[in-house]
Amino acid sequence: MKSDIILAGVGGQGILSIATILGAAALAEGLYLKQAEVHGMSQRGGDVMSCLRLSSRPVASDLIPQGKADIIVSLEPMEALRYLSFLAPGGWIVTNTVPVINTKGYPDTAALVASLEQRPHTIAIDMDAVASKVATARASNMVLLGAASRFIEIPAEKIEDGIRTVFAAKGENVVESNIAAFRAGLKAAGEAAV
Repeated sequence: MKSDIILAGVGGQGILSIATILGAAALAEGLYLKQAEVHGMSQRGGDVMSCLRLSSRPVASDLIPQGKADIIVSLEPMEALRYLSFLAPGGWIVTNTVPVINTKGYPDTAALVASLEQRPHTIAIDMDAVASKVATARASNMVLLGAASRFIEIPAEKIEDGIRTVFAAKGENVVESNIAAFRAGLKAAGEAAV
């Protein structure tokens, strides 16, 4: 098993929480992992990117070479486009369709999403709307994780255990809310992939 994952978004969206949860799930599965993070002024809404490399064999480097990522997981459509050069042929894009408009001249959202959807192997969902139905809009990162989990070779139960581990200190209601959002994302991706 080998999975090279680019996690992308904007500061404050919870991209690094996704990386932590996947890391906990990978360790529980006995997998090797390496992670590298780039925080681009994340406190001010700058881009945040994490390379996450999971494997059943030791991983030598924490950086994913261009053209080698198996999946781009993005909470923001422009950030998904930013890292397309890292996607391997046949790789998947799983992205939120809701933009974080934090600069003047931000491109047209419909054009951004259309550009992503023209690529093969793309799941583009309004993660915020799905999260709001089952939890709160703040859980959109867990919806995204659920949607992406269809393309990551870790059992959903192990990822849910990772959610429990990461959010345990915040109480059972927060844990259950995030698990509900994860499951809703898993379901939404299944419906979108049909």
